[in-house]
Amino acid sequence: MRRVYLDNNATTAIRPEVLEALTPYLAEEYGNASSIHSFGQRARAGVERARAEVAALVGAQPKEIVFTSGGTESDNLAIFGVVGAAKLDQGGTKHVITSAIEHHAVLNACQHVERTGVDVTYVPVGSDGIVDPEDVRREIRPETVLITVMHANNELGTLQPIEEIGKIAREADVYFHSDAVQTAGKLPLDVRKLGVDLLSISGHKLHGPKGVGALYVHRGVHLEPLFYGGHHQGDLRPGTENVAGIIGLGKAAELARREQAGEAVRIGGLRDRLEEEILATVPQTGVNGSRERRLPNTTNIYFEFIEGEALVIALDLKRVACSTGAACSSGAIEPSHVLTAIGKPPEIARASLRFSLGHLNVAGDVAYAVEVLPETVHRLRELSPLYRKPTTANV
Repeated sequence: MRRVYLDNNATTAIRPEVLEALTPYLAEEYGNASSIHSFGQRARAGVERARAEVAALVGAQPKEIVFTSGGTESDNLAIFGVVGAAKLDQGGTKHVITSAIEHHAVLNACQHVERTGVDVTYVPVGSDGIVDPEDVRREIRPETVLITVMHANNELGTLQPIEEIGKIAREADVYFHSDAVQTAGKLPLDVRKLGVDLLSISGHKLHGPKGVGALYVHRGVHLEPLFYGGHHQGDLRPGTENVAGIIGLGKAAELARREQAGEAVRIGGLRDRLEEEILATVPQTGVNGSRERRLPNTTNIYFEFIEGEALVIALDLKRVACSTGAACSSGAIEPSHVLTAIGKPPEIARASLRFSLGHLNVAGDVAYAVEVLPETVHRLRELSPLYRKPTTANV
């Protein structure tokens, strides 16, 4: 019986090659990577190989990679680290610039530093879900210590103009961080070309294990650590390394770097077919955000007169998994902050689903999803007292 998983922006299945690579480090290769005996040194060698693979994935040097527990910790280390270490020559209030559609790992961190007395500016996005770099430029002050704008939005898939913002940040001599959790492994990354000082990635978004991620930290960037303990990873992230997780992330990075160009084309074709079939067979639907500047694997579609969570549950009963947005916001009563930020009214925001594909998806998954979706939507709409059937004029 077919089960179709179309929620890869929430998490991905660990690839068999990744599981094979990390399994020995859960059993016979159990040494502490900080120990000087042979057990520890074999673990250390594995960690450093993984560090090199992650660095190669983002175009960095291995010494610039700090392993973390995932994207949230990487984002927090970047934001709290820069803000905590920053010193203003003329005094005043430190200032951070971010966007209105960031992941909550960034938004909630920014809201926390606001409570400590830091000024934060949340630049808007257009109806396409894309930040205008000139809006960022206009908000820079002498007290600005950090700009943090995501590379790709997790709900819409929209790609932000990171290179342009990077140039603006360099001109203003302001540190620039980007959450690349959704782009790592899906699109080529080059931290030098992007012009970022800090960049976050997460293992479980690119078919690696959960509980491990990385932060690229450009040479010379000074961060205040989140934790205190031993002198691991240049004093930036104390604690015994998650060796097995790091090995898995390294293998996932290696596979992604080798395959991402071909996979982007293949998965993009599947996404386009899914999107086009839905729009053609289900009336009163539309795509949220830009259809040009976005990840190849993501589409966000609204279904008028439907509660998104009801549709997610109904599709799950048909063995199709998708989501209403960010997994960390599941169960939230408020509509998506991303969709409201691009101007969608609450009833459309609540009626929207995200479909995100990955390495394991095939053409049959798309065919099955578009087979069961029209009838499922129709049945739910018939139960809604607000449902208005389309006329010939508005189909």
